[in-house]
Amino acid sequence: MAALSVDILFDAAVRIQLLERSITVTYADNSIRLKFPTTRRLAEFLNVQHYYVLPYFAMMEQDELVTRAERVGIITTAKGSRKMIGLMKDKYHNECSEILGAAIFEELLKKC
Repeated sequence: MAALSVDILFDAAVRIQLLERSITVTYADNSIRLKFPTTRRLAEFLNVQHYYVLPYFAMMEQDELVTRAERVGIITTAKGSRKMIGLMKDKYHNECSEILGAAIFEELLKKC
């Protein structure tokens, strides 16, 4: 089993979104929020037991990268959105631009 980290979970979250061809973006309170895959989906994708990812989500909540929203799931905070969009820009620019559309992706990049 590969060691887990917050960075690995963020990267896996983006790769899951690309694989599923679905990136959910919400504008709320003058900030951008991105829907994060469930902890179970991330564990399945990374081929680890579910309970291995839970402490990292606690750390991400403590570091104000994600928050749990009732009936929505896990979403990024403004800080988490900057981290995720930066990763999208640096590693997955073409794929994200294709899914979101170039204009929307460029707007996200400007806002973060």
